[in-house]
Amino acid sequence: MARVFLSQTAFEDLLRLDEFLAESDDPMVGGLLDFTLDALNVLTHQPGIGRPVEGGLRELIISRRRSGYLARYEFDQARDLVLVARVRHQRESGYSEGEL
Repeated sequence: MARVFLSQTAFEDLLRLDEFLAESDDPMVGGLLDFTLDALNVLTHQPGIGRPVEGGLRELIISRRRSGYLARYEFDQARDLVLVARVRHQRESGYSEGEL
């Protein structure tokens, strides 16, 4: 079973998204971290489930109502380790500068 870790940048992404939800009075506010961590748990059993993207990374689609989130990650098969590098809302145009 693979171990899943969030990079500092991915954690900061979640804080930024949670802050946005708070400003928009979204009912999900306060639950985003738990929701996302629960969804990322699938990577412990199926680390290859995300779609392949550039640079050998993968991207997990985390559905929520009519939209959702994308988690970009790297799977180190030799170490049985998943490192989540970034998280963004599906409607964001891309990942901001920083770790990918």
